[in-house]
Amino acid sequence: MLIVRDIMTDKLVALAAADTLLAARQLMDMARIRHVPIVDDEGQFVGLVTHRDLLSATVSKLADIDAATQDEIYAGIPVGEIMRVDVKQTTPGASLRDAAQSLLTHKYGCLPVVDGKKLVGILTESDFIRLAIVLMDALDNVEAEPPLE
Repeated sequence: MLIVRDIMTDKLVALAAADTLLAARQLMDMARIRHVPIVDDEGQFVGLVTHRDLLSATVSKLADIDAATQDEIYAGIPVGEIMRVDVKQTTPGASLRDAAQSLLTHKYGCLPVVDGKKLVGILTESDFIRLAIVLMDALDNVEAEPPLE
């Protein structure tokens, strides 16, 4: 049986609640990610900021504010102000099927993976897409093999 640890991302980028919205946006852009876990000084998971959260906090382009001014505004707002704290989590040993069902049922984009309270990974839709590709390739290879005589 596959478990969360088998496909989770364990090379994490995270921020602290005191880091700014500007830091979160820059991190998301640079790392090409949509979810940033928020941890305390001990590495314990305390919240999550998503790309959607940043969009909700964005000053509308209709307000006619230039990018530099918007960056200034973002630089003054800590992510702790907008982070989600009521985030569903999973553990490294949890069933991958259960985690997938949770993502699908609740329309989550990710599940933080915690061991106790310490953040050890993140499980995203992209992890499941990578798994699907591996499984499709394996299935194609099985179908391509000639039958044994």
